[in-house]
Amino acid sequence: MAQDEQVLVIKREVFDKLGTFHGLMFDVERYLKEIFAPGVCSFMSRPLAEKDPSFKQLIPYVIMGCDGKYLSYIRGKRAGETRLVSKRSMGIGGHINPVDWTLFSNDARQTYLEAVQREIAEEVNVDTTHTNKIVALLNDDTNEVGQVHLGVVHFWQLEAPKVERKEQMITQLEFMSPAELNKVKDTLETWSALCLDGIDKMTK
Repeated sequence: MAQDEQVLVIKREVFDKLGTFHGLMFDVERYLKEIFAPGVCSFMSRPLAEKDPSFKQLIPYVIMGCDGKYLSYIRGKRAGETRLVSKRSMGIGGHINPVDWTLFSNDARQTYLEAVQREIAEEVNVDTTHTNKIVALLNDDTNEVGQVHLGVVHFWQLEAPKVERKEQMITQLEFMSPAELNKVKDTLETWSALCLDGIDKMTK
């Protein structure tokens, strides 16, 4: 983790005012309208944000699916979030940095969507057409990682299962059925386990 890395955050009080929840929230638009309102998003030092639960870091969490199977991988030792190393994940994504705020600085939502495309392109190569839809928000305050993050869950419906890793932290990349994922559920990171429980609703 770079000491000077700046990450996108909202104040915890904004989230609390909209309504705190555990797990998945499907009333997405009501939250996003307020989160991306002018002046709500800001940047702060990542080392500080990781230890300050009065802020929530916004994290795009992209689930990719094709023919009823979903991309998953094991987070290797080079993972930026050391607390999630060796966990299996269904989500591709990461922190939003100030560099993403240069093109559409007056439109936070558009800037965020551009940032998601950049983040995904850094981590994996998706060599197929796909749809992209924000399907849920994700929150888990039961552990120290979740307390300082708020997930924005995207579902990418892929035309073909053509995804290759770019980042070294991504290992054992494969498409798995919900049944296969449930068999290894005890190895899933918390966010992925919550997404697996709601996968039917998110992808219908």
